Amino acid sequence: NPERDARTAKLTLFQATFEIQVPLHHIRRLQLKPVKLQVILALEENPPDGIKPISWLLLTTLKANSFEEAARCVRWYTYRWLIERYHYTLKSGCGIEKLQLETARRIDMALATYSIVAWRLLWLTYEARFNPDMPCGSVLEIDEWQSLCATINKNPIPPKKPPSLREAVRMIAILGGFLGRKGDGEPGVKTIWRGLQRLHDIAATWKLLYQNCQICI
Repeated sequence: NPERDARTAKLTLFQATFEIQVPLHHIRRLQLKPVKLQVILALEENPPDGIKPISWLLLTTLKANSFEEAARCVRWYTYRWLIERYHYTLKSGCGIEKLQLETARRIDMALATYSIVAWRLLWLTYEARFNPDMPCGSVLEIDEWQSLCATINKNPIPPKKPPSLREAVRMIAILGGFLGRKGDGEPGVKTIWRGLQRLHDIAATWKLLYQNCQICI
């Protein structure tokens, strides 16, 4: 959370097993068995002063009879926010809900394609934040980063070395409308997605024009 400093939290785990009875009004109540649930409480007992302690109450049908199993469930729960960002990327970044496809087959085909796009887009967004100094050449093709630099810098001669991944992602976001002002923070998936769409066309034209040129390194 940008409003809080990162910290290492030490959690105490509590575990119990309960059976949830079938609701009385359920039409098939007599035919259904109670559902056995593992209840896990992950509690931070000594948070820093002025910080609200972590308190997660998790209900799961997964096995959690040992500390290792309970810790695994808590670890999986921490992936929740990344999964939510993935779904957000599919809906808002890729605009998959706007396709309005009419058959299940078309929906399946679109999801197969856009899932790969959403994964790459989300990975690129976070990779630029966690490994900002990594050369972008490990992520972008040579015609992509050369045409990107030439377009943003308005210089037909690209640099000899690829820029850092953070610099490249910010330039891609600028193509998508990111202003890059001091208080704007890091670009989000929407502007990066729009920028990647533009970069695809720019790189294709660049490759066509300079495929026989010595500019390429």
